[in-house]
Amino acid sequence: MSKGSHKGLGFGTRAVHAGVSPEPITGAIMTPIFQTSTYVQPAVGEPKGGSYDYGRTANPTREALEANFAALENGVQGVAFASGLAAIEAIVKRLSAGDHVISEENTYGGTTRMFNHVLSRFGIEFSFVDTRDLDAISAALRPSTKLIHVETPTNPMMRICDIPAIAELAHSAGALLSVDNTFASPYNQNPLDLGADFTVHSSTKYINGHSDVIGGLLAVRDQELGDELMFIRKSSGAVPGPMDCWLTLRGTKTLHLRMRQHNANGLAIARYLEAHPAVDRVFYPGLASHPQHDLAVKQMRGFTGMVSVDVGTLERAKALTEHLQLFALAESLGGVESLISVPALMTHGSVPEDRREAMGITPGLVRLSVGIEDEADLIDDLARVLG
Repeated sequence: MSKGSHKGLGFGTRAVHAGVSPEPITGAIMTPIFQTSTYVQPAVGEPKGGSYDYGRTANPTREALEANFAALENGVQGVAFASGLAAIEAIVKRLSAGDHVISEENTYGGTTRMFNHVLSRFGIEFSFVDTRDLDAISAALRPSTKLIHVETPTNPMMRICDIPAIAELAHSAGALLSVDNTFASPYNQNPLDLGADFTVHSSTKYINGHSDVIGGLLAVRDQELGDELMFIRKSSGAVPGPMDCWLTLRGTKTLHLRMRQHNANGLAIARYLEAHPAVDRVFYPGLASHPQHDLAVKQMRGFTGMVSVDVGTLERAKALTEHLQLFALAESLGGVESLISVPALMTHGSVPEDRREAMGITPGLVRLSVGIEDEADLIDDLARVLG
């Protein structure tokens, strides 16, 4: 399918067809894995296609994934990276020493670690705020603020921030807005349509969906930004391999089908746990009890399979996570199989304890990535342990 010809098509059709076409020599229906590091040039300085000189610069398998992803996020350019962190890093690498970034405080722990302990060493300054609070964002703005970075829903507290309102704040201050859309997936939310300048994903999660690839993707709605990020990636080198791109492209073809089941199972598990006496609190934007449920309904089409619950103590959290049969105790999320973790000791262990506690990431908080198994079996698994 040629670039731009996906407009007006449904999400599922774009997922299957956007960015890909039969291989011209053999007619192979699947995009080939162009497993090559370099390309033969017909003349000195004249690479085929104008760009096929070296695998870090261009690769047809990677380009197919990027075009497919851009179509799913309604962007003009997709850029693939070796990890989600590498994608976020590339956005911040647009900045210079003395520039300022406002970040959601309840981001993935690896993002916070990269901001505080790596990128801050190059003179870029970071402030962490609760981006649910527009006044807090306004108060954190400086003349040097060049970027606001948010997650929505956040990891693991499932906070929702108002993307259009924050985009307006950012743009009025001369800054850009980056939205980590990993928890939602493009099926449930499209930040570019809501005013964001970048939408970024750990494609390891829902986009790939099979727990077998590490990767990152971002999309933009401005071609100049896309060109700049392609240059940064080429110069920095955080490119994904062709096999990883092929596996991820395979994953996007069923994203719409998988997300429907993730959404349905996530809501069913959240409702079950909310009614269970052994659970103190459930964090899931699809529940009417979520404090930002109305905002979630306004800017999301579904609420994913990510559910966080507080069971009170670390002992109870361990008892739950270590005795389930269908929910595997593991980091990561978004795969077809159900996973469970204790963020305070696992994904967010690098976040200072006082900051974790202030955000509600207590030792008794458990995060579930609800897979696409049969709903009744997942509930039975939880019931067997919770009693």
